[in-house]
Amino acid sequence: MLSLVLPKGSLERATLELFEAADLPIRRGSDRDYHAAVDDPRIDTVRFLRPQEIPSYLEQGLFDLGITGRDWISETGADVHSLTELEYSKATSNPVRIVLAVPREAVANRGRELPDGVRVSTEYPELTRRYFAEIGVKAVIVPSYGATEAKVPDIVDAIVDVTETGSSLRKHGLKVIETLVTSRTELVANHEAYADPEKRAAMADVEMLLRGAIRARGNVYLMLNVSAAALPRVLDALPSMGSPTVTSLANGGHAVASVVPKLGVNRLIPALKAAGAHDILELPISKIVE
Repeated sequence: MLSLVLPKGSLERATLELFEAADLPIRRGSDRDYHAAVDDPRIDTVRFLRPQEIPSYLEQGLFDLGITGRDWISETGADVHSLTELEYSKATSNPVRIVLAVPREAVANRGRELPDGVRVSTEYPELTRRYFAEIGVKAVIVPSYGATEAKVPDIVDAIVDVTETGSSLRKHGLKVIETLVTSRTELVANHEAYADPEKRAAMADVEMLLRGAIRARGNVYLMLNVSAAALPRVLDALPSMGSPTVTSLANGGHAVASVVPKLGVNRLIPALKAAGAHDILELPISKIVE
């Protein structure tokens, strides 16, 4: 039913892991294979392409559904339908930023303070041209095809580049003076495909599974037993996404279940035990669907 295009390169591994967690595992012959498949009747074909190509191909109708970054949608100006943001990237769940960076010792601390004629290297030439036109600085845009941060100061005066943690920029002696775009990974669709009711329903299913897998990350499911007398103390100690589930037991006690953050559970379980809980189980979660 759906033709799906996924990002090749830095997002590839994280995307494969997400689809695996969503019970939509991607099958392909090797890591270098651009053709793949999913054992799901809602997805007919899968292709891997560079994320910067995906928005334009979706706009043209070559694919129905795809994953790319807001940065590349902005760069290409492609007219696509965004279903949802997917809170994952190559290293963290944080968004990436497209930033303007200059040497650490540079006087300029804002883009407007750069002189006319400043040479700027970037993999985002259109986005960069629009930015400098908006701030009224005449910049010479130098397209980059990798290792952009290494071109300062010998080749160019500044760069517009993507950063997730900023560590690479700092390592190369650069400071960020502007953020042009804050970009998350997005699930996007071709407008005509999205207008088809059957395809739109299939897209909604895929979106639900992916978001459920992302929401489950960093959480675990706790189950425990507690006496009636100790129940208030245990509930006070127990964080929860919502209201914990409390069930009465035949012996007069209660069974309690709750989704809690994995971070800190090593302190939470002893605290629950001290509050009167027993028979505590910690279980992994694969998906949380609202």
